[in-house]
Amino acid sequence: MVTICFEDEFILAVLKPNNVLVHHSSMARNQSDEKSLIQLLFDAYGLPFYPIHRLDRKTSGIILFAKKKKFVAPFQELFVTNQIQKTYYGLVRGHIAELGKIDSPVKGRDANVHKDALTYFKRLKTVELNIPVHPYDNSRYSLVELTPKTGRLHQLRIHLNKISHPLIGDPKYGDRFHNRMFETEFTCSNLFLHAKQLEFTHPFTNETLLISAELPSNWKTMFLQFKWSS
Repeated sequence: MVTICFEDEFILAVLKPNNVLVHHSSMARNQSDEKSLIQLLFDAYGLPFYPIHRLDRKTSGIILFAKKKKFVAPFQELFVTNQIQKTYYGLVRGHIAELGKIDSPVKGRDANVHKDALTYFKRLKTVELNIPVHPYDNSRYSLVELTPKTGRLHQLRIHLNKISHPLIGDPKYGDRFHNRMFETEFTCSNLFLHAKQLEFTHPFTNETLLISAELPSNWKTMFLQFKWSS
């Protein structure tokens, strides 16, 4: 079942679960064993939809689809020209600073080319647990709101690792000791990165849209564990 966050005659805003591909590609492993988000939408609606932007397989949250191919370009232009305000939630190792920015180039799809990348962050909550994680006797985490001003591949994951606050559940840029603790103590191996909100002016109706996606169940479980209000 696909959760719809917003719909009009031009677009569909969908809540993408963790570990679901938007569409199959030659780079995806074992892709024949799973259904992509596009296939799930086709199964539900019997119609093709056209992705306007992308999210990593492991990232959950809002993704926009156009209902007709001709609607794609005007919405993509909003992303290219930074006219869409994107807000993510992340769960990171350690107690991150209250506010900050990460202004550091990120490798593009061509690994030899670095591109400028900028992310703003705001700490929302913290917790300290009496659970040892190598090399410490306890463990600390922060809930952080992330506002990327560029859209580079793995930007948020790379940026948070760069400031020594990697995302929990990140197999590539994360901390294996903390990831293992979450698997052992909380039976959770998902990446804690969620595309929470999109705000933009609709290119066809000129309405200001604020579209939000609720947190997945694994996030809600951790909020209960950490005694955080949602």
